Amino acid sequence: MDPAALQALAVSISVLILAMFVGWEVISKVPTTLHTPLMSGSNAISGVILIGALLVSRGLNTADWSNPARYMALAAVFFAMLNVVGGFFVTDRMLAMFNKKKAK
Repeated sequence: MDPAALQALAVSISVLILAMFVGWEVISKVPTTLHTPLMSGSNAISGVILIGALLVSRGLNTADWSNPARYMALAAVFFAMLNVVGGFFVTDRMLAMFNKKKAK
């Protein structure tokens, strides 16, 4: 592997680990009353990430599976889809709770 590509991969992995740590710290400090609205915002951001990952994977050579960007794009699509689907389930549950309160 090219040294410049290896350095770029190391920087990307470092940024990913730092972003995971900062995200964990920020989310752990959020009060429970604000968690659901933040989940809806995260759902929207994951939709943008999903579109970006699909565009990146579309631009890659389909026969070249040795490219690490292929696996990163595949992982981004997978995790973004998990977050989008989970966000819809949480939002549906939250709306169902409000509907039950209206019926009483």
